[in-house]
Amino acid sequence: MSFDTWLSEWGVTLGVGILMTFMIFIVWDLARRNNAGRYGTFVLFIALAMGLLGFAIKGAIQYLMAGGGL
Repeated sequence: MSFDTWLSEWGVTLGVGILMTFMIFIVWDLARRNNAGRYGTFVLFIALAMGLLGFAIKGAIQYLMAGGGL
């Protein structure tokens, strides 16, 4: 594996992970500033979790389609 390929794969993986962590902070700050309460904050985080879960499922599907198997 060349350095460019390695850097691209890990750069995207780490970059998306950092972006997800930042999105968690943004949602928490949004809920706090707008006095969303416990239920509103819960709903905001559920919506964020569905997006993160979709990204994880996409990675798993790509792995399985590439012949990784279970």
